[in-house]
Amino acid sequence: MAIRVLLVDDQPLLRTGFRMILEAEQDLAVVGEAGDGLQALDQVRALQPDVVLMDIRMPRMDGVEATRQITGPDRSGPAKVLVLTTFDLDEYVVEALRAGASGFLLKDAPANELVQAIRVVAAGEAMLAPSITRRLLDKYATHLPSGEEPVPDTLHTLTDREVEVLKLVARGLSNAEIAADLFVSETTVKTHVGHVLTKLGLRDRVQAAVYAYESGLVRPGAQ
Repeated sequence: MAIRVLLVDDQPLLRTGFRMILEAEQDLAVVGEAGDGLQALDQVRALQPDVVLMDIRMPRMDGVEATRQITGPDRSGPAKVLVLTTFDLDEYVVEALRAGASGFLLKDAPANELVQAIRVVAAGEAMLAPSITRRLLDKYATHLPSGEEPVPDTLHTLTDREVEVLKLVARGLSNAEIAADLFVSETTVKTHVGHVLTKLGLRDRVQAAVYAYESGLVRPGAQ
């Protein structure tokens, strides 16, 4: 079954370019387009896409609010949101991640990265490129905890190994990279990540990364 993709951007030429790239892939199918957040909500309900490629700044309803409604508790389908951004709009990306986006990608990313990002998000993983994640978090370091504050009580429900895994997830590492770092199997890492999400009441790895920074467990710029 092909991955069903909805394109949301207020620039028709960009949507056309994305459509040409995606329709060249046998496992991807563009099922619709929208020029703003309100249209995106209607299209999600009507077309039931697997992944929404979401611009941030749009008329009528921006991508952050649209993402919040698409992925929120009243969601009407399984759609996941992949946000498109440029670095001059980083603050919106942070808000989109908090709203429920499964990841973000630069608008000028190579075609192969765009295609791979959609596949990753459709599979239920998070698209958190480590270099982009660190630049975002470093830029907003002054708005995040210093690491000296008391950690939330919920964090104490994690085992030491689960805390290690959460820190590595926050750095943007994949399961394979975490497995190599901790000298364990990828299956073991997946199990630990699942326990972390369940214990902390989080939906996915993106929320886990945001939690790690907002709780002060991980400090921006730390390795």
